[in-house]
Amino acid sequence: MPLFFSCSAKTPVITSIDPKIGRMGEVITLTGSNFGSSREESHVTIAGISPTNSSYYLWQDELIMVRVPELGESGLVYVHTRGKKSNGVLFSNSATVPRPADGEEMGLEPRIASINPQTGAPGSLIIITGSNFGISRENSSRTQAASGVFFSWDFESPSFNPFAVREPEFIEVSEIELGYESWSARELRIRMPDGAVSGNIEIRTPHGRSRPVFFDVSGKPGYKNFTDKRSYIVTYSVDIRVLDASRPNTLYLWVPKPVQSSSQRNVSLISRSAEPFVENHRGVSLFKLDNLGTGASQSINLSFNVEVYTVESGVRPLSIRQERTPLNTLYTQSTALIPSAEPQIRAAVNTIIGREQNPHAKAKAVYDWIIANMLITDTAYSGSSITAALENKITDSYGTALLCAAMMRAAGVPCIPVAGVLIDRNGQTIRHYWTEFCIDGFGWLPADPAMGAEAVQITLRAPDAEGRRFPPDPANYYFGNLDNNRIAFSRGELELLQIESRGRMVTQKQSYSLQNVWEEAVGGLESYSSLWGDITISGIYN
Repeated sequence: MPLFFSCSAKTPVITSIDPKIGRMGEVITLTGSNFGSSREESHVTIAGISPTNSSYYLWQDELIMVRVPELGESGLVYVHTRGKKSNGVLFSNSATVPRPADGEEMGLEPRIASINPQTGAPGSLIIITGSNFGISRENSSRTQAASGVFFSWDFESPSFNPFAVREPEFIEVSEIELGYESWSARELRIRMPDGAVSGNIEIRTPHGRSRPVFFDVSGKPGYKNFTDKRSYIVTYSVDIRVLDASRPNTLYLWVPKPVQSSSQRNVSLISRSAEPFVENHRGVSLFKLDNLGTGASQSINLSFNVEVYTVESGVRPLSIRQERTPLNTLYTQSTALIPSAEPQIRAAVNTIIGREQNPHAKAKAVYDWIIANMLITDTAYSGSSITAALENKITDSYGTALLCAAMMRAAGVPCIPVAGVLIDRNGQTIRHYWTEFCIDGFGWLPADPAMGAEAVQITLRAPDAEGRRFPPDPANYYFGNLDNNRIAFSRGELELLQIESRGRMVTQKQSYSLQNVWEEAVGGLESYSSLWGDITISGIYN
């Protein structure tokens, strides 16, 4: 009976907190559901600290009143009951919430005067006014980072140390999500990034950081948590050998870096054997090799540290309201790589979704159909096109991701393919592809039909002490959730422009980044060979 009760217990959900900003020692009220009719062994944590038993004034299934610890601090509030943990909501100490300074402002650092609105959900348009933002985001220096707007970001830690101070973390407004609508010296129009939580906003420019201002994230139709942080040291290289060349000549190499996202963060350079010509253009570094001689050899070696989080989500489909936004328009378009307008794809999608209008339900229907009807191989499949794969009902993980993206777009659901590598329990990597689809007011959700169909022969983790594998139900797990045993190098199609009019461009198929150009040879570089090495994992830290 105790085992049955534990498995059937519902996860607690916090829908609101009052007040959101207050003093240490005052009583806060949590409303929601599934708290339980009495407290018993259940409890609340505030910034990792559990209030004493005498701090609880009321505990009902949908209402909790508890006093904040006097020595507490700002942080996420969770309800723990019957082995389940709720979503987190932010409580901020009013004594430490920064506010813009009044009066005349001096200096070159950016200053925030107002934010409108002061609350919103991912994708919301936000107007920030102030001064010293700069006339544009981009900087004249090729190696200096562009200016940006940063929101608070947080993750669930498996354990809390009340004596440890955890530095606040931030996530930048995303170009992939069309987050920067306009930028001028006194006004910014931006869209809240996926993964943002209630907390401080700050603006960063080459002249410094603004004073942070509090912003409330609310109205999301569900939750998305980031857990189980895992750090990887990833190494890869490009080896060039010149067979025939005369001067002048130039070879450009577009080398991808691990991409930044809400679940893949803090990508930091450890070492590299050469300095790039352009440090970071849409997540790719451009290296320029000039006047290579016949017989010359040159290598570019890169090593990065990257943090990857497990994604866990839950959506209330009836609360979703899909609108026509620039992001929706862009990521439902048909392209050569994602041919969502092809008659065969549209006909199949119309049969699958019928009259369904809810975007989350449409995405799930497409995902389930692919798993049930497509034969997904664990080796590269040389099918001629996505439509041919659909007709023959066979493809690999690359074709599966593109087909899933095309079918979701045909259903009117914004979707992008993601490219990278999977990492097995021994640190070996294989190239892999999956998708992310977007829900208005919620953000991006992962969907990996190849892993859901158990078509990829890779052991991510060893079974636990009781012999259970991970995940126990792949088909359900890989829709809306994602493991941390992977590194992404591109999200969506990366279209890079030709640098010189007479340049000879080189592409790669089914590589670890979905970019259209990898190399460009100019001038007297008549013949050369290039070897793009496999992704190597030289360190894993939990």
